[in-house]
Amino acid sequence: QVQLVESGGGLVQAGGSLRLSCAASERIFSSYAMGWFRQAPGKERQFVASISWSGETTYYADSVKGRFTISRDNTKNTVYLQMNSLKPEDTAVYYCARDFRNHNDKYYSVYEYDYWGQGTQVTVSS
Repeated sequence: QVQLVESGGGLVQAGGSLRLSCAASERIFSSYAMGWFRQAPGKERQFVASISWSGETTYYADSVKGRFTISRDNTKNTVYLQMNSLKPEDTAVYYCARDFRNHNDKYYSVYEYDYWGQGTQVTVSS
């Protein structure tokens, strides 16, 4: 049973934009913070951004701050990642996940997340 489904990835030139979406079942989406992570070949999965249930609190990795924006629509059980000014080093598989600890001080750790999507590939050409 699929719980989180990402979409919106693709191939884009450096400087371009993409918007990722993550549709979730209400059962696992409701009342939880959500996050985006990415994993490049041969590298560990790394934190990108997260957003509280209300949407009032957001966190970003330094590498994407000012370029990426996380948002959510709780009426659609969907979280988004708007990615602007993309760079080749942003190339990775992007995953959304549920923060079951709801933004405690380890919001950047993969261990704070319990449900994960299957990932969507983002490739940025130079």
